Amino acid sequence: MGDVTYWNAFVANLEMHGKGNFFDPRLDNAQQFPIAARNGFGHMRQPPDADRITPKLPALHVYQLAIPAPVPQPGVDFDDSSAKRGDELFSGRAKCVGCHAEPLWTEPGWNLHKPSDIGIDSFQADRAPDHVYKTQNLSAVYVRERGLFMFPANKGRFYHDGRFATLLDVVNHYNIQFNLGLSQADQLDLVEYLKSLPEPDGPVKRNKH
Repeated sequence: MGDVTYWNAFVANLEMHGKGNFFDPRLDNAQQFPIAARNGFGHMRQPPDADRITPKLPALHVYQLAIPAPVPQPGVDFDDSSAKRGDELFSGRAKCVGCHAEPLWTEPGWNLHKPSDIGIDSFQADRAPDHVYKTQNLSAVYVRERGLFMFPANKGRFYHDGRFATLLDVVNHYNIQFNLGLSQADQLDLVEYLKSLPEPDGPVKRNKH
């Protein structure tokens, strides 16, 4: 639906019930969003002196961007030699870089896809205004794979509904979906590379192609 700034405003106005301004005419679709349309959630308006949210949004965004991503450690969070082989696959036969452009690890610009593009059902996508899914930013994805900083029950569980228990399950899905022909060893190497993002030496690739 939107970027971080969109969700900051969305949450502050519609979920935390603060006093501010929020605009999204897509929420006027009464068939898709009956509660939002009935209550005018896409057209929240406050007089300038009464807006308690909007003046705080720029500083909140700067703070969010300043939070450093955790850095995975070779030999602890991933196998370095395996990750180097996975690096070749990521930019080569696995075709991951087509949607997860380095060093953003997602797509610059419109990073949304139809469910059919990624081979899953549209249940959650149909709840969004544009009926699409967002390309995941892979930075520090190892945190979820290892279950760090979270309740054990939340370990893994990738995608919007947790349908894939591990990164290997995700890789296997795309291997089948796009007929990539990756061997089990290839898939394991690719997982180790994914667990190495962001790389300890920054966005510069280990191997030049």
